[in-house]
Amino acid sequence: MRTTWIAADQIISPLGLSAEENYVAMREGKTGITLLENSEFSQNPVYLGKIYDSLNARGENKLASLTRFERLVILSIQGVLQKIKLDVSSSKVLFILSTTKGNIELLEQGNRESRHIHLPETARTISKFFGNSNTPLVVSNACVSGVTAMLLGKRLVEGGQYDHTIVTGADVLSRFVVSGFQCLSALSPKPCRPFDKKRKGTTLGEAVGTVVLSSDPEKLGAEPRIKILGGGLSNDANHISGPSRSGEELAMAIHRAMRESGIRTEEIDFVSAHGTATLFNDEMEAKAFSLCGLQDTPLNSLKGYFGHTLGAAGVVESVVSIHSLLQNELIPTAGFEELGVSVPVNICARLESRHLSTCLKTASGFGGCNAAMVLKKVA
Repeated sequence: MRTTWIAADQIISPLGLSAEENYVAMREGKTGITLLENSEFSQNPVYLGKIYDSLNARGENKLASLTRFERLVILSIQGVLQKIKLDVSSSKVLFILSTTKGNIELLEQGNRESRHIHLPETARTISKFFGNSNTPLVVSNACVSGVTAMLLGKRLVEGGQYDHTIVTGADVLSRFVVSGFQCLSALSPKPCRPFDKKRKGTTLGEAVGTVVLSSDPEKLGAEPRIKILGGGLSNDANHISGPSRSGEELAMAIHRAMRESGIRTEEIDFVSAHGTATLFNDEMEAKAFSLCGLQDTPLNSLKGYFGHTLGAAGVVESVVSIHSLLQNELIPTAGFEELGVSVPVNICARLESRHLSTCLKTASGFGGCNAAMVLKKVA
């Protein structure tokens, strides 16, 4: 059976325009979350993670008719392709887009008839920009979209349908998204504090993350260092916007990921949690980790650095975890001071150097969906 390797990665977020920039900023304790006043997103001041850098992608003449969302995705893919030698036009290359809302702001602008509103059309536009004629896939399953898209890309590579898959997770801020979370009373009045006793909600952000999954990274000029061992999915069947109260269903996804990966609990060096900093999500995750015997395993949430990036979160946070594995460093949980969940978990509160080999990435989302994925570093 073929192995799926991470051949290259890229992040665009409020902290920088590359995975390397983002990682350095996070290990230095910087945050991209700022207080926005009189913004287009909210009538009242609100803390958000917004990208301010200009979007200077190559091929500017082809970008005039594209949206900000599409330009960000293209910039991210261009960045990752600069690191490897990949013929994107090949029939053995597939593009997968992970997003929850895509170009939803077009509705706010009155462009209801725009073809860019439809996610499959957006994915085709981006794929064609790079000369790929394969029909791209879209994964839009709330906040597990990014992890799910990576697992889908893995299965397509290992099944032999494609040699390489380009997986991009992206979402941008809009008034629609911000007002929706405000209506749920889910936004924190201050930057979010995952798993902390004083947490009062999440903080929204925007970002784009891209990974190239390959069965043979050396053909692309990349060193085979990180591979996806396995993954698992589940659903709470509890509530459209509220997670399970027991954590059993996320634990089920974790057990499936570990079983597919062929590893034991003690082999996981750290957990990259979803960690939205809402009361119910963090409590549910803590219970799930305890059910899986991971209560003593180092755990972090990255939401305090650039906010909850929805459909981008799973890809972006996986890329950060990849760099943590490669650098043998545990990134701390920004905003965390005192444990605020009912079962013990080992929250990373400071930058720590230690030998790392295996990471568990988890995600949960509206509709009760859960996803888990195991990443492994090969020496």
